[in-house]
Amino acid sequence: MAAAWLSHLAGDRVEVRSAGSAPADQVNPAVVEAMREVGIDISAQIPKVLTVDAVRESDVCVTMGCGDACPVFPGKRYLDWQLTDPAGRGVEAVRPIRDRIRTLVEGLIAEIAPPPGTSA
Repeated sequence: MAAAWLSHLAGDRVEVRSAGSAPADQVNPAVVEAMREVGIDISAQIPKVLTVDAVRESDVCVTMGCGDACPVFPGKRYLDWQLTDPAGRGVEAVRPIRDRIRTLVEGLIAEIAPPPGTSA
């Protein structure tokens, strides 16, 4: 959801990579539905395994509880967002998680990629 929000809200101002330390085989259907409700279609997304190269090539790494499974490199900015895992939850439970992620992503965009004509 964070990658989808970031791509949707920041557009081409940010290059987005999404991966997990232990990704599921498919995106949670409740997450797909919750994002569809706000006009974002992630139904074609496929969960990917987090690679060392993906972290190495990033400026900011947002983690959601991956702990020691996430590679760490000096000079990178790491943010660990403490969120409820939507796995196994229905769309009703996913909505507040979706909305919290949007708020966090909006704050991140304001810091790293504000719209043209504004200052960070």
